[in-house]
Amino acid sequence: MLEINSRMARGRIPIMAAGVLVLAAGTVAGCGDAGAAITRLTVGSPGRDPYTLAADTDQVKVAARPARGGTMDGDTPGLYGGTRRISSCDQRRLVAFLQANPDKARAWAGVQGIPVSDIARYVSRLTPVLLRTDTLVTNHGYRDGKATSEAAVLQAGMGVLVNGYGVPAVKCNCGNPLTAPESKIRTSGARYSGRKWPGFQGRNVTRIRPRDSRRGTITVFVLVDPGVTMGFERPRATAGTDDGPPLPLPATETAPPSGSPAPVDSGDGSPGSPAPGDGSPAPGSPEPGSPEPGTPGSAGPESPQPGVSPGGGPGTGTTTGTGGGPGTAPGTGSGTETGAGTPGDGPQSPVISMAPPAGSAGSSPAL
Repeated sequence: MLEINSRMARGRIPIMAAGVLVLAAGTVAGCGDAGAAITRLTVGSPGRDPYTLAADTDQVKVAARPARGGTMDGDTPGLYGGTRRISSCDQRRLVAFLQANPDKARAWAGVQGIPVSDIARYVSRLTPVLLRTDTLVTNHGYRDGKATSEAAVLQAGMGVLVNGYGVPAVKCNCGNPLTAPESKIRTSGARYSGRKWPGFQGRNVTRIRPRDSRRGTITVFVLVDPGVTMGFERPRATAGTDDGPPLPLPATETAPPSGSPAPVDSGDGSPGSPAPGDGSPAPGSPEPGSPEPGTPGSAGPESPQPGVSPGGGPGTGTTTGTGGGPGTAPGTGSGTETGAGTPGDGPQSPVISMAPPAGSAGSSPAL
């Protein structure tokens, strides 16, 4: 056996071994989630690096779900809310804005894992809803010609567009694409920045898990109105005009207090009538002569997450969302607070609306 007789060589061995152990320890620590940085974004806040700005997409007063925190399936009845017959997002203007800004469109499409040419079709297949829980996501902004990325908690009441598997895909008040949070991030022990809203607690932050791809995409979302007076159904890829009649609240909801008003129609009562506004077709509704979103020929199979192929078969796509209950909580504490807020994280809503490109007034791109 070869013996090492040099004192210098023998001295190097323990030093090198110690260095390897330190490096390994650092690698393990780096793969953990201790001290993860999470930005809080309040209702009405576009946050850093918005693609654009849009007004009137969020609701200030949205009653929270009784079951919060942990992991929830995207097809859980009552996971999301909304105002019956009214959309919280202007999908057509978002598409028009991206088409008028090619650099932003490329970055936006890259996050979603789709070609730029597919943006209009992709957006038309999303569904506008309101968050009913503080929700953990990865928020992708735009800066210096590239997409940015940060872990964020969106306050309940924020308007989002969700995909066919019930996962938030777009933040309505700024057009930013959203993806699932990194699995290693935990809300306990996290370093939070941004304005803290009343009632915020890390243990109540919810992760949203896509519906099992083997069951196909969701065809009908069961939503709850902001005041928790009724439930109603919103077909996927529609923006309010096809909402169903008032229904009893899902079984997981707390009954409204005694003396609360009976469920009422928040629209004008006429089936299929557009939401109050300028009389233009509701966002997400098809142009005359174009195929209905979600019908054969309108698009291929949808992935549960951006850029990820479905893990199972496409299914029949005819099952109403039923989902499951809370799973394992992402964290049990509220983490470490930092006092500095992020730009634009105040409670006020932005007043600049997304405008279509010059010369396109009166027309909207076909979705």
